[in-house]
Amino acid sequence: MAKGKEKGQKGKKITLKIAKNSIRISFDGGRRLDLSKMGITTFPKCILKLADVDELDLSRNMLKKIPSSIEKFQKLRWLDLHSNQLEELPKAIGKLQNLFYLNICNNKLTTKSLPEELNLLRNLRILNLGLNCLDSIPTSLGGLKELNEIGLFDNALTTIPNSVKKLPKLKKLNAKRNPFPDTTEQEEHADSVKRTETLYLVQDKDLCSSCLKMCQDERDKLNKLKNVTPSPSKKPSFPLLLTPNSTAKDNQEEW
Repeated sequence: MAKGKEKGQKGKKITLKIAKNSIRISFDGGRRLDLSKMGITTFPKCILKLADVDELDLSRNMLKKIPSSIEKFQKLRWLDLHSNQLEELPKAIGKLQNLFYLNICNNKLTTKSLPEELNLLRNLRILNLGLNCLDSIPTSLGGLKELNEIGLFDNALTTIPNSVKKLPKLKKLNAKRNPFPDTTEQEEHADSVKRTETLYLVQDKDLCSSCLKMCQDERDKLNKLKNVTPSPSKKPSFPLLLTPNSTAKDNQEEW
């Protein structure tokens, strides 16, 4: 067998010139370094010279490891590493204090390979951990108080810690297709954050007088709408309109 094959597949070499030509301007005016879908197998060291970018996209490559030097991207707000072959994340990722978006979906990450330092990302709004090999979620992620969305779908989870489910600003939690003990619990986890959209049914006796009156008034309004029968539509009549085209030209807006 040839030596090249023994070492495995060799990815595309990214030069500084290629990297510079891959910088795009995002919709909000930030600078995005887009190196997605380039067949990269090792983190290109040359991009450390472009560490002042706001966004870094290394998704859909064949990366197995992200070096600790990722901490040099101090301005980074948006980091996309989804669809690689990552087996671990460096502790240094916790030093990216400006990060608000982190996508590490569709990799080979286990619970043990998630660094505790993830909970240092205090400005993180969106975290995607779906399609990995997680059998539990660290309770320390409950420290991400600014988190709005978290993806935990397609893992090996049997439960989700309350510290994560009860994050104060969480609006969306996707934990579908995990082996939760029963379907009821799975449905609860899959959509547990739609609490503001949930309809709670109560009896009249459980409501205070003002709330009861308000509900009764709303119900009466709905009943009135249901009982209203639509009047048959009548064809419009324009007895004085003899030459419609010329009249419409004179007063276009009215017609």
